Amino acid sequence: MAKRRITQETFDAAVRENIEEFEMDPDEAVREAVEQFESQGVDLSCIVKAVPTVSSGDNQTEQAHEVLQALDSLKIGNDSPGVTENIKSFTEQCSLEFAKRYLAAQKGAYPIILTYCKKIMEEQESMLSALSALAALTDGQPDLLDAEGQQFLLDVLKKYQADSSVTRVAICTVRHCCLKHEQNRQDLVKGGILPLLTGAITQHSGCADLVKEASSALRVMTFDDDVRVTFGHAHEHAKMIVLEHNGLKVLIEAAKAHLCNTSVLSELCATLSRLAVRNEFCQDVCDLGGLKLMMTLLADSYETAELVRQVLSAIRAVAGNDDVKDAVVNAGGVQLIVIAMNRHMSNVAVCEQGCACLSVLALRKPNNCKVIMENGGALAAVQAMKTHTDVVNVQKQACMLLRNLVSRARTYSQPILEMGAEALIAQALRTHQDCGDVGKAALRDLGCQVELRELWTGKQGSLAK
Repeated sequence: MAKRRITQETFDAAVRENIEEFEMDPDEAVREAVEQFESQGVDLSCIVKAVPTVSSGDNQTEQAHEVLQALDSLKIGNDSPGVTENIKSFTEQCSLEFAKRYLAAQKGAYPIILTYCKKIMEEQESMLSALSALAALTDGQPDLLDAEGQQFLLDVLKKYQADSSVTRVAICTVRHCCLKHEQNRQDLVKGGILPLLTGAITQHSGCADLVKEASSALRVMTFDDDVRVTFGHAHEHAKMIVLEHNGLKVLIEAAKAHLCNTSVLSELCATLSRLAVRNEFCQDVCDLGGLKLMMTLLADSYETAELVRQVLSAIRAVAGNDDVKDAVVNAGGVQLIVIAMNRHMSNVAVCEQGCACLSVLALRKPNNCKVIMENGGALAAVQAMKTHTDVVNVQKQACMLLRNLVSRARTYSQPILEMGAEALIAQALRTHQDCGDVGKAALRDLGCQVELRELWTGKQGSLAK
């Protein structure tokens, strides 16, 4: 059931009433208003939970939230010498929380900021401040971007290609406006955003923050996260990045330039995993040195959980290619994956990706199953199930791995059962409904007794009336 919503004015009136009628102090008045509305099932995620302050204008009775005061200053003083300070103040307020950004947008902030951005297009220093305000305002509000704004962002990225600071903030705005917004993605791709993003990574390969931002923006272009759209262009965009803009090579070369920066490497691996959407792309990653790089990262940086998670995710993606599966195993990938899992057994994401990785490597590959068993892969999966009994994705991936290990090599069933797998899978079936199919398949292939219900046989009547 959808929650009720109220306006900012309604909330502010309730706070004011608490102060004036019940003589509460400001903090208490806000807390009381929050409790009152939440008890009525009201969604306050878009409400600024603070007492409006007196503005600095001549009318001292005028009260407004700080973000609106900053916006009013921009309306009044777009040409004044202090406009840069007003822009910075507005940006700071918008950066504090989504509710302030939402309130500003409701009061017409977007056209004001965009107009100012276009006006100072030739002023490099002012452009950085103005773009920062636009980036802050659009964070979580991609619907604000219109055709005029799309063209402006494309123009800025073309004009300021040599300026890493302006480029980075412009790309950040692009990312904000494309997250959960399929139409913006499609429009910007048609407008030529992809070569601007890959070109920025190549041109500014030594700038870590820009490489991270551009890589993240490329990844967002491959998302299918807009619930309002039945079919998106995620797959098409991924193919364009790889085939038309040499995306795989660009990302792998960027990774080689930042081998000591785990946050950049994590970002690049995350994007690579989104681009491995075709069999030949998986092989291309391997041929370009991407697989060798991933093995090096697992070996040298296995202490860093986030990087390990993203590397495992990338390996899982490229191992969809059977030849790459063998290349991973031959490069010692199984040993490195098991070491990483054992090192980060308490980390849910690492355990999930580790089990998924080994599961993909084991699929249709009896020789790989042998290597996984010999290097403790099954035992690591069983331990992950014990450690994360309440996490459905860990349970599912572990069940799939155990099933893949024995589906073509039944000799491994007994050793796996001796690890306590049957009881753990049974527990997963009782605890998580989503484990039903994979759990029962694992039990069946392990030779355990399992109830397989035949939901419909087609013998109880006709569907036609």
